[in-house]
Amino acid sequence: MLRTITPAHWLFGLALLLLSSISLASASDDLHLPEMGDSSGSILTPAQEQRLGQAFMRSVRNHYPVVSDPLIADYIQSLGNRLASNSKAAGQQFHFFLINSAVVNAFAGPAGHIGVFSGLVLTTETESALASVIAHEIAHVSQKHLLRTFDDASRMNLPIAAISLAAILVGGGSDLGAAAAMGLQAGMLQHQINFTRANEHEADRVGISTLANANFDPRAMPVFFERMGRATRFYGTTLPEFLRTHPVTTTRIADSRGRAAAYPYKQYPADVRYYLLRATLREQQYEKPEDAVRFFRETLADGRFRSKTAQRYGYVLALMRAKNLTLARKELDKLLKEHPNQIAYQLLNARLYTQSGDPEIAASTLKTALNRVPDNYPITMAYAQTLIDIESPATARNILERITPYRPRDAALYELLAQATAKAGDTNQAHEYQADYYYISGRLEQAKQQLEIALQENDISLFRGERMSAKLKQIQSELVELKRRHR
Repeated sequence: MLRTITPAHWLFGLALLLLSSISLASASDDLHLPEMGDSSGSILTPAQEQRLGQAFMRSVRNHYPVVSDPLIADYIQSLGNRLASNSKAAGQQFHFFLINSAVVNAFAGPAGHIGVFSGLVLTTETESALASVIAHEIAHVSQKHLLRTFDDASRMNLPIAAISLAAILVGGGSDLGAAAAMGLQAGMLQHQINFTRANEHEADRVGISTLANANFDPRAMPVFFERMGRATRFYGTTLPEFLRTHPVTTTRIADSRGRAAAYPYKQYPADVRYYLLRATLREQQYEKPEDAVRFFRETLADGRFRSKTAQRYGYVLALMRAKNLTLARKELDKLLKEHPNQIAYQLLNARLYTQSGDPEIAASTLKTALNRVPDNYPITMAYAQTLIDIESPATARNILERITPYRPRDAALYELLAQATAKAGDTNQAHEYQADYYYISGRLEQAKQQLEIALQENDISLFRGERMSAKLKQIQSELVELKRRHR
């Protein structure tokens, strides 16, 4: 069905074309980005970019389905870290995350926040292909192609700048996207901020180098470019209207092929976690669990898979959702026998024990796994949840607090920590943790309410009171800015 193209949709398509790494410059594009060293404009300080990046992520989490599953988040972050550490941005801090959407796209936000849509993961066929898109995004950051955009945005109030960037970079289908895009129309068209053909070619060149340095196949980038159109139709996803009129040019494909050919051909091993992620996303696509069971059963029988273990993993997920726990146990035991130390299988094993009515065995299983890899994020989160389930919230709180210094902006972590702390009897601290969760998630009003409740108690320490008051003041300031903007 055709959709009416409103000015907001048109502007969103234009803005996304200019700002997204998968946006493909047309051959007639003659816009140019000013040199970053040019005195025509100031550049964000690192502190300013960090503040904008944090506000950007709060807006993204509040309006878009960011995947919080610890196992998935851990893989996406580790894949990105591997690429970033072998790039020209080595040493810079990055945050990589997945958005649950069929859109085939990825984007780079301020302060190294790089988002990938689940539709893109399913469109790729190899880990190197997924890595090629992320490497391209990292290159836009390392080559400072984004700073002009963020410099202009930073002239606005912080929450408005963050919402505007989130609307443009992530998506314009929502009311947020349309309103923010229309609000930025004059500024965006006036400054003509754009990833020019030169920027795109440079990001390709630097990204291919990053792929090779990180031991991924550099040929994956041009191959993926060629597949974009076919893969989009195959998976039934739709790119923004304006993007569909600007396919990758043959010149760009040829150039990236030539650069990739400079590296010697060899086999590149893939991390099984890539295939496990694809199996997880594929299983979730089926509304009815019996349809998912049928898909994985038939593909296993016919040999239609790139990784048999990952396909069996998806089969177990589908069986568990269909509540066929006996067969799920049989299939999972095959995986555990072949790969007993694979974290994904250990987590699934604990989930199956819990679903089968044996949460104590699940807790014991996870405790053993955590002793093997202390402070592992996915295991810690699963173990804490299981401890809460078996009425051991104080222990859950202790192991969660141990990892908070390393994950200060992890919404899922603070949500679970608030739950454990409340059940352990420390309701005041639970309110503060709940406020942290709401704030990280971009739900400012709820965060404000939680802090106000916590501050009403008389027996809190001076240090905690001052800390919470400072948080409350910051939230109130951001709420005032948002309300002023929307009058």
